[in-house]
Amino acid sequence: MQGYTTSREAQRRPLGLMVKSRVRSRVVYVDMIDISERGCKIKGSNGFAQVGDRVTMKIGGINAPLGIIVWVENRFAGVAFEGEMHAAVLDHLCAMDAADLNPEKQRFHRI
Repeated sequence: MQGYTTSREAQRRPLGLMVKSRVRSRVVYVDMIDISERGCKIKGSNGFAQVGDRVTMKIGGINAPLGIIVWVENRFAGVAFEGEMHAAVLDHLCAMDAADLNPEKQRFHRI
């Protein structure tokens, strides 16, 4: 792949959100495993993406930068963003994920 590397340029933050994405012009829901300013790791169904596929994602209502799949291993894939996601946006997404883990919030979902 020209212009893309799989080396990690920024620290990844763990994240556990369901993400609506588009790969090969079709909607795919994936789990966001981790994220950084320059990319992320996602988990989908077997064969959901191939190296070189372009991907768009909406994470917690926020559009992520356009990305490209740089590696695939079973159900996991690495995405390199073509732009950068601002650190404040990452903080917001991580806070959303932490709120979903809040026991009080989970209690209300079970009622």
